Amino acid sequence: MSLCLAAGAASAVLAVEAFTLAWTHSIEKTRWEEDWRVAGSALVVGAARIRASGAGMEPPPGAVLENGVWHYRPALPPQRQLRLTHSPYAAGYELCIEGSCKPLAERLPGLAADAVIEVAPCR
Repeated sequence: MSLCLAAGAASAVLAVEAFTLAWTHSIEKTRWEEDWRVAGSALVVGAARIRASGAGMEPPPGAVLENGVWHYRPALPPQRQLRLTHSPYAAGYELCIEGSCKPLAERLPGLAADAVIEVAPCR
């Protein structure tokens, strides 16, 4: 399985079956994490975590607080792609593979300051 990243002329292919997408809320400065896996032509979310709650980022019903972190399972159907906004006005996304996290922008050399990054299974 492979994961394709694309934003304008910038692109990358990663040989992964599972990854964690992480970001910091622009106002509350709180980390969010979602665990995804490549399943054929779709991306499937398995679990998610919010490091704290705050304005506009309340944990969903059924979330469990463990050691200060809210754990829950997002109620999302399989997704064909994720569209992520890359902007100089907010912290960038991180892509974690097997516990090693890197800014998503580092995986896309030449990424524009304002861009939409598409994350999808490679076809």
